[in-house]
Amino acid sequence: MAARKATVTRDTLETQITVEVNLDGSGKVDFDTGIPFLEHMLDQVARHGMVDLTIKAKGDLHIDNHHTVEDIGITLGQAVAKAAGDKKGIARYGHAYVPLDEALSRVVIDFSGRPGIVYHVPYTRSAVGGFDVDLFLEFFQGFVNHALVTLHIDNLRGDNSHHQVETVFKAFGRALRMALTPDLRMAGVTPSTKGVL
Repeated sequence: MAARKATVTRDTLETQITVEVNLDGSGKVDFDTGIPFLEHMLDQVARHGMVDLTIKAKGDLHIDNHHTVEDIGITLGQAVAKAAGDKKGIARYGHAYVPLDEALSRVVIDFSGRPGIVYHVPYTRSAVGGFDVDLFLEFFQGFVNHALVTLHIDNLRGDNSHHQVETVFKAFGRALRMALTPDLRMAGVTPSTKGVL
């Protein structure tokens, strides 16, 4: 199998972002985004998804985190799509339930070639460590639109917002890993009756 790696750069008047991804990595990370809590969550994706991630971002953080968080999601989605290539031989679907103490989240992903998101995360607080949790929807929407995946995210229970967020990102990493894992029975085959994803 060819190396499933990609590097994508996004340069706008609001942000300058470069993402490098290795879908067959070991969970190594190198982040410089200026947003520590987002980096903590992206670390969960890499370690539980077994992907290597390098993300360098400069954004208009003097305004707020919105543009940088959204554009990191967009650029990560582009990099994952590029690294996945024609998607022949992958499992295509992935799902995971992840608990953390009182919190439990479920994430289901389909590398369908069609962007779609269903997001139900009833946070108990509006911010964690000063980070506006509403921005996580912007991150995932950006990812979905550019990775061309269908993504369902449900936080099933939780009282602590940090725990809620962390279960979502861990489950996302594990679902991503499952969906992108090569299926030996599907080697060289596109997992779709359409013949294309």
